[in-house]
Amino acid sequence: MTRTVVIGGGFAGLATAGLLARDGRSVTLLEQQDTVGGRSGRWSAEGFTFDTGPSWYLMPEVIDRWFTLMGTSAAEQLDLRRLDPGYRVFFEDHLTEPPTDVVTGHAQELFDSLDPGSSSALRAYLDSGAQVYELAKKHFLYTDFAHPLDLVRPEVLRNLPRLATLLGTSMKNYVARRFPEPRQRQILGYPAVFLGASPGSAPAMYHLMSHLDLTDGVQYPMGGFAVMVDAMERLVRAAGVEIVTGATVTGIEVAPEPRSPRSRLAAARARRRTAGTVTGVTYRTAPGTDPDGVVAGAEVTVPADVVVGAADLHHLQTRLLPGPFRAPESRWKRRDPGPSGVLVCLGVRGKLPQLAHHNLLFTADWDENFGRIESGADLAEETSIYVSMTSATDPGTAPEGDENLFILVPSPAALEWGHGGTTAPGVDEPGSAQVERVADAAIAQLARWADIPDLASRIVVRRTYGPEDFAVAVNAWRGSLLGPGHVLTQSAMFRPGVTDRGIRGLFYAGSSVRPGIGVPMCLISSEVVRDAVRESGAR
Repeated sequence: MTRTVVIGGGFAGLATAGLLARDGRSVTLLEQQDTVGGRSGRWSAEGFTFDTGPSWYLMPEVIDRWFTLMGTSAAEQLDLRRLDPGYRVFFEDHLTEPPTDVVTGHAQELFDSLDPGSSSALRAYLDSGAQVYELAKKHFLYTDFAHPLDLVRPEVLRNLPRLATLLGTSMKNYVARRFPEPRQRQILGYPAVFLGASPGSAPAMYHLMSHLDLTDGVQYPMGGFAVMVDAMERLVRAAGVEIVTGATVTGIEVAPEPRSPRSRLAAARARRRTAGTVTGVTYRTAPGTDPDGVVAGAEVTVPADVVVGAADLHHLQTRLLPGPFRAPESRWKRRDPGPSGVLVCLGVRGKLPQLAHHNLLFTADWDENFGRIESGADLAEETSIYVSMTSATDPGTAPEGDENLFILVPSPAALEWGHGGTTAPGVDEPGSAQVERVADAAIAQLARWADIPDLASRIVVRRTYGPEDFAVAVNAWRGSLLGPGHVLTQSAMFRPGVTDRGIRGLFYAGSSVRPGIGVPMCLISSEVVRDAVRESGAR
């Protein structure tokens, strides 16, 4: 049996490799880092541990569905805790007031406290989000749109006018028409950030995200998302997948299709159909010698009749494919990479009762805030940021009596901002000036807004990450933090598909393709790829 090769060991790569192995295929997964997880990174020092990637556990039924397909369940593999409050919000315009706790199931009471009588509008908004979410799961998420006629179903046809309106309206405008109170608009608009977009650029279809956190609630896997990665790795290995870490893929091998067209028109049609067939993947081994005795730094080629690129799509198509098959850079000029970010991991002595597990700090002028990110300008001294303190729920992530903080500062996708650095006992490796400036400003802002005046002096461990780090670690296009943003032209059927139409046997999975960004979306893409491989008739 010819081997299937999966490139990339993030959530999508692990999930796809596992499902293809369960289908009876012989699978090798290649990961360039020393550990699997991809964007779901991890770091620890002095007893503090940090997730440096995904941190919101949403759409639990989607995650459980993958574990079920692997013969187990999320409940068996993970110790899940429901967060209460789901998150805490600090509003710039109301810093003299206590922060707002968003508690699952009590959103209507919260909205009435912010604007009396608005709970009925919220109920309608969340009901709509629930309906769109169910419609999406049935007809739009678990598909590559390879058979458009499959969408010609009574339920879809009935909802076409509504779906067209939601796709053609921004979240910002959709929310503003229903909620005049600025704080309510921010609570309902912030999910766009986790989709790699802004409320002004994300389609209103994604108002379904508010249903997920305000109705279904936010959970947390004890030990962090690193524990979920470890569970997936165990299951994937048990299914027979060979995982090779420290394997830097240098090329996807493609054999040109023999053609003898009778005319230029026939040649053009042939190129549009299939230009070649994958034959394998070449990778460079890591320093040292692997268990099979391969020489350090050697080039190894693994024959394959199916290759799944579960890595950044730009890197796959513009760097790994052979010259004649590469996508030109011009194809990417009009695409939106989504935002990058500056990440800050802090080990803090003493407790921080001012903060919850998840915390959001919202500046008053969102248009100006997002405008800077989208235009590539420097951030203002105070900007909207996200702060995670997993030690509020999981004492094992910090020494007893202390806290761990993870700060995300959304920023432009600008590689020139550089890389992060590390400061810990015995370690002093400063990052790029721009990254450290943004990190310092975020720490100072959190100290002011959450009333923690001595925060900076209590920090004993610090590590920062910048756009360059994401480009190096996961080959992120322009240092994007999450993947191409969910603007209209990169959503649903407009997002790149999982099947390469020009190269037989080549498929794609992960946040760059359908259905999109986020851990649940990456798990869904693994099913879509598995189905596409089955349909292709590959051996």
